[in-house]
Amino acid sequence: MCRNIKTLFNFDPPVTSEEIRAASLQFVRKISGFNKPSRTNESSFLAAVDEIAAVSSRLIRSLETNALPRNREQEATKAKARALERVVLQSARRSL
Repeated sequence: MCRNIKTLFNFDPPVTSEEIRAASLQFVRKISGFNKPSRTNESSFLAAVDEIAAVSSRLIRSLETNALPRNREQEATKAKARALERVVLQSARRSL
């Protein structure tokens, strides 16, 4: 999965509409191959972002779990540790 697209379900505090839209934008960028679409494709690109954001919002609202909500700060700390580990491993491989 694309590292820029984050899990949005079951967090405390709950996900915001801005976070859902940002994830939708990343998804459309990934599948279209465009970081920024041309003027010709811009309306289709933005419509796709809007549609995916709407579907994602409905999905997140409909999901249920018995698990306790995850803490955003703790998850961010774990993600930073994983990223640092990747960098260290890549540096070690390059020096071989």
